[in-house]
Amino acid sequence: MRTPTRIPAPALRGPATPLRSLILALALLPVGVCAQTAAPIDAPAPPAAMLALRHDPAIDPAGWWVSEKLDGVRASWDGKVLRFRSGRMLPAPAWFLAVLPPVALDGELWLGRRRFDALSGLLRREDPEDPLWREVRYMLFDLPGAPGDFDTRLTHLRSLADAAAAAWVQAVPQQRVADRAALQRLLDEVLAGGGEGLMLHRADAPWQPGRSEALRKLTPWLDAEARVVGYLPGKGRLQGRVGALRVETADGRRFRIGSGLSDALRANPPALGALVTYRYRELTPAGLPRFPRYLRERALP
Repeated sequence: MRTPTRIPAPALRGPATPLRSLILALALLPVGVCAQTAAPIDAPAPPAAMLALRHDPAIDPAGWWVSEKLDGVRASWDGKVLRFRSGRMLPAPAWFLAVLPPVALDGELWLGRRRFDALSGLLRREDPEDPLWREVRYMLFDLPGAPGDFDTRLTHLRSLADAAAAAWVQAVPQQRVADRAALQRLLDEVLAGGGEGLMLHRADAPWQPGRSEALRKLTPWLDAEARVVGYLPGKGRLQGRVGALRVETADGRRFRIGSGLSDALRANPPALGALVTYRYRELTPAGLPRFPRYLRERALP
């Protein structure tokens, strides 16, 4: 198979300059452009995390704790350092971290519903003095590596959040539902209020790293992540801008995402190598997402 033309991953974000315009113009040439990004030798290992599977409608939710799926940035605290999911240190203010306990925590940095873009911008600025940090909350949802079932860990987690005595450190509200009908009513309520969906955590489950049958995600759409490896040129009204992103999943499947891109994003797209979240209806027989739609850029450097 012919090796596609490769160019270094350009930092496309930022003000327009002649050099930046040239880079984007080259990236839009109709060739198989892709990014080859190698992790630094000294890159930190990603924190161990318990990851969710899609919810199975056959599950009886009565034995599960249910919470809102927060639209934030996952953050792991190892007792000393707060890190992104990638393992990179997260540039939070000293006062924000000072109240956290010396135990491992897993949670989400959150500004509120429909405010992911503002949160992402804050973290990209890497400025601990930014006043927007005063609105960020660290929403805790588990204790990585802790013994006991989720019932036990949740009790401990709530006590740790209370002991922090800080408005920006909270345990994610969890509740029990009696049956599938009650679960659907809660989902409808969250979606109507601008939320993304629900998370279900089996009450009797121990903590375990990786994808777990005991942690489920319930949303009206499927969503996943892929890396940007190229750009397809726009036509007609979109001439000279990005028509679609060419992306690659972790298992090597490639496809394009054109829907969901604003005019601003088409002129200033996510950089090659960036991780983006997309939504889709289902998978085709070939294993590719049907009707993928760009949602947001997820990766943080």
